Amino acid sequence: MKIIVDRIEGEYLILETEIGKTIEVPKWLIPDAKENDMIKIEVDQKKTKKRKKEIANLMNQVFEGEETS
Repeated sequence: MKIIVDRIEGEYLILETEIGKTIEVPKWLIPDAKENDMIKIEVDQKKTKKRKKEIANLMNQVFEGEETS
């Protein structure tokens, strides 16, 4: 998804989506953004897969020692 920084109001960026909706987000979320910047939002499939695997490993470690009833 591509969004445009429409304007900056105080500590918030006012973003416009591809379908014309506006979103207000805190400036700290995209600190270098300036008015009229085009920002691309995408899912990082590799990092998502890695994170899911790490979480599954942690869950296995947590529940490994529990007895089942």
